[in-house]
Amino acid sequence: MKTRSRQDAIVRNLRRNGTSTIETLASTVGASRSTIIRDIAALRDEGFVIQTEPGRGGGLSLDASSIQTTARLSVAEVFALIIGVSAMRAAGNLPFSSLADAGLSKIEKALPTGKIRDLRRLLDCLYVGPLAPQVDTSNLGEMAPDLLPAFETAFLKGFFLQFHYRDAKGAETERHVEPQALLILPPLWYLVAWDPVREDFRHFRMDRIQEPVCVEEHSFRRRIVPFDDGVRPIRIV
Repeated sequence: MKTRSRQDAIVRNLRRNGTSTIETLASTVGASRSTIIRDIAALRDEGFVIQTEPGRGGGLSLDASSIQTTARLSVAEVFALIIGVSAMRAAGNLPFSSLADAGLSKIEKALPTGKIRDLRRLLDCLYVGPLAPQVDTSNLGEMAPDLLPAFETAFLKGFFLQFHYRDAKGAETERHVEPQALLILPPLWYLVAWDPVREDFRHFRMDRIQEPVCVEEHSFRRRIVPFDDGVRPIRIV
């Protein structure tokens, strides 16, 4: 488990259970006692008030009112949260939507200026709309976990994106495109890109994309993407 994920797991464990021991945390996250001690020190440096209780077991407890003093969320993580909320709203399945928006607003405000700028640029490329009833969704697959971070880098830095793509008939091709937008048509998600070989826009189902890689030696410019009626940009207040 990576350092960040491990430390997040420690905080969740302490919040949910009230108290724990170093040995229990080590067993839960699959790390050594010395690693947990270092993680606790790092979390304290970030503003978490983690108290050590006397005794052989090394009991730990987290002050419920303590918070971290620096924002640890990446732009891609916040963007993923916004995408998730937007997709659920578009599908008509988002109770407490006002609370979700308020929470996202607070998260955004905690980001450093540079990250906010990148997040706003990513939001400018996010669109949502209704899926045509004749589209088959029975073969919906999982999206590659490295796709969103790769898109973030390619889009913000203007790099080409290269990936393996499998079409509806199962044919596999290598694509080299300019990523221009993300389109959510629940339950399907699409990467909208300019294909220089075909000299036109193409919609790639994101669950059919594998092994995305940014091509840093090739750059591109933003284009105005034509969308069908009913498709609208995402706006988070």
